[in-house]
Amino acid sequence: MRRRHLAATVLALVSQPAAAVAEDAFYSGKTLRLIVGLPAGGAADAYARLVQRHLARRVPGTPAIVVQNMPGAGSLKSVISLDAGAPADGTVMVTFNPGLVAEALTAPERVKVDFRNYAFIGSVSEDIRVCYVRSASGVRTWQDLLARADIVFGATAPGAAGTADIAMLRNLFGASIKQVQGYAGSAAKRLAVENGEIDGECGSWPAIPDDWLRDHKINVLVRLLRTLVPGLDPNVPFAGDLLRDERDRKVYEILSAPGKLGRLFVVSGRVPAGRVAILRASFDAMVADPAFLSEAQKLRLLIAPVTGAEIAGRIADLFATPADLVVRAKAVSGD
Repeated sequence: MRRRHLAATVLALVSQPAAAVAEDAFYSGKTLRLIVGLPAGGAADAYARLVQRHLARRVPGTPAIVVQNMPGAGSLKSVISLDAGAPADGTVMVTFNPGLVAEALTAPERVKVDFRNYAFIGSVSEDIRVCYVRSASGVRTWQDLLARADIVFGATAPGAAGTADIAMLRNLFGASIKQVQGYAGSAAKRLAVENGEIDGECGSWPAIPDDWLRDHKINVLVRLLRTLVPGLDPNVPFAGDLLRDERDRKVYEILSAPGKLGRLFVVSGRVPAGRVAILRASFDAMVADPAFLSEAQKLRLLIAPVTGAEIAGRIADLFATPADLVVRAKAVSGD
């Protein structure tokens, strides 16, 4: 009995390094497909292509990485694709609109996804979002916006981050914003602002053209996360500070949680744990790489990484939100 037990122990110890070597060799000669659930030209696409250029050399085996844009249903299509035919071997990774995580709570009839069942690799940064208008609109401040009923914001589709932001401004803060839906993505909305088709939008800070800020073509009215970044005027109010009711503040925390989760990268929950560990370690090494950070700075892309394990914890906490707050958040986000 003792001999059999000893033999089993030795076999286990020998096989563990062999398994680790096999996992390390897995990506050699492979192609890792990075799916972006939003159109090209926006901040999500810019972050994905930055990751594409720097992640491969950190992954054992140095796989080729290709980016594929798969917009649809506010990026829900890309998430669903992970468990709808895509190989669950760690060769497919998705980055998507993090607003879907909150929608999985507030609109489960539309977002039938339990994000606790996915394997998160990491987040490159919080999604620093602001709401702004053309200077030509005559709206200069948050109070000006609240006093107007003729301001038009552009949006894409239900579930998209900008659409959810507009719903919050209307239903939690009382802004009388008119909404025009149907824009393909943030690039299309920016073009509409440039052409005067719409007055403004809520979008990612890094995606705002430098000349708009330099030449005062727009007025930034409110920031949706407390985080301040270079170039963002600290006098622009943080939306959470504009709420006086404690219950409204808690609802705002739920609805702004996706911004804190930020630029998420995820694989199917069916991917072997060893490969998830490899991708997480490689991702963590990438976001600390001076070459990666230098290029991000040149592109004006904020880097404030969150580990995959920490993201999983935050999502678990979000799914544990009391039911009464979820009901209130649903009412606020429904528009």
